[in-house]
Amino acid sequence: MKAFVNATIHPIGTPSIDQGTLLIDGAKIVAVGSDVEIPAGAEIIDCSGRVILPGFVDTHTHVGLWGESEGQASYDGNESGNPITPHVRALDAINPRHISFADARMGGVTTVQVTPGSANAIGGQMCVIKTAGNIIDEMILAPYNGMKAALGENVKNSYGNMRGVFPRTRMGIAAAIRGALYEAKAYQEKRAKDPNADVDLRWEPLVQVLEGKVPLRVHAHRADDIVTAVRLGEEFGIKIQIEHGTDAATVADFLAEKQIPVNLGPSFWNRAKVETQAISFETAGILEKAGVSVSLISDHPFFPIQYVSVAIAMAHAAGMSAAGALRAYTLGAAEHIGVADRVGSLEPGKDADFTIWDGCPFRIRSHILETYINGEVVYRRD
Repeated sequence: MKAFVNATIHPIGTPSIDQGTLLIDGAKIVAVGSDVEIPAGAEIIDCSGRVILPGFVDTHTHVGLWGESEGQASYDGNESGNPITPHVRALDAINPRHISFADARMGGVTTVQVTPGSANAIGGQMCVIKTAGNIIDEMILAPYNGMKAALGENVKNSYGNMRGVFPRTRMGIAAAIRGALYEAKAYQEKRAKDPNADVDLRWEPLVQVLEGKVPLRVHAHRADDIVTAVRLGEEFGIKIQIEHGTDAATVADFLAEKQIPVNLGPSFWNRAKVETQAISFETAGILEKAGVSVSLISDHPFFPIQYVSVAIAMAHAAGMSAAGALRAYTLGAAEHIGVADRVGSLEPGKDADFTIWDGCPFRIRSHILETYINGEVVYRRD
């Protein structure tokens, strides 16, 4: 066992603790508190003047998938030969030895959702993994926990503008998604009538969306695209989450009423497209105040994952509460991707994923000294 003592601890799920102790046994947390009984023989690590946080959870990344720094030979983010590809899996293309995983650990990010890109109307299956390891199958928390879809400019550019083929418009993109869901529904009904019918790998993953087992997570920047995503969700009675949500502040009350989670960001980015003109750090606070469930995202490599603490601090500086900003990259994020039973907060029984800081995490001069995953040091600042 190891006992990290005399630290300021932010468990996230419970109030912060001064002069606290975090007790771990192997890969699991045993106890967190101000009066933890330390067993005889436990290794004691004095963390006086230090701050302990849960490992960050990033709900939208492309780590190990995007070919960053390696070019086309390693670019596996979009299966762009067809606008409807629900059967492809991010899991099958992630390179755990890619430098982006080291970047994540350096930034205190211990869990990531890896998603296909947004070139397709339906782009494929997301997965959740830890950011340390050599074998993806040993890093998995959830092999399929979200189906990627996309509205707006990216799909229009990939098909209409570049190739002159369907879908060329927002009308076409919505129709493509709607058509795929109807195809999956017909397949679902066929299988229900005849369980021995042939399995169709293309539609089987969308059946899980129709059954509410996984959400359809829709890339949508512009407010009208956000509303279209919600409309599609209601039409089929499926769970929807919004990815990016640049214009989400303008429909914050609508999203709160509909109880639609938003995986927001990256706000630390440029106005790269017409649909990102409203990008702002203030959006997170506006959504929080409206009652929308928000996670903050890096969208790595589009914002470098090693600097997510800066984005968290900026969201707080622009109006999000301190507790809300931390929660949006820890427990709230873990809830969005369905792994809050394992990660996102410091609680007995959860994975021993945490970071040790030399100061307040909202201060630009503070540093992560160590990152732990499953109780093991995976990053140490020189």
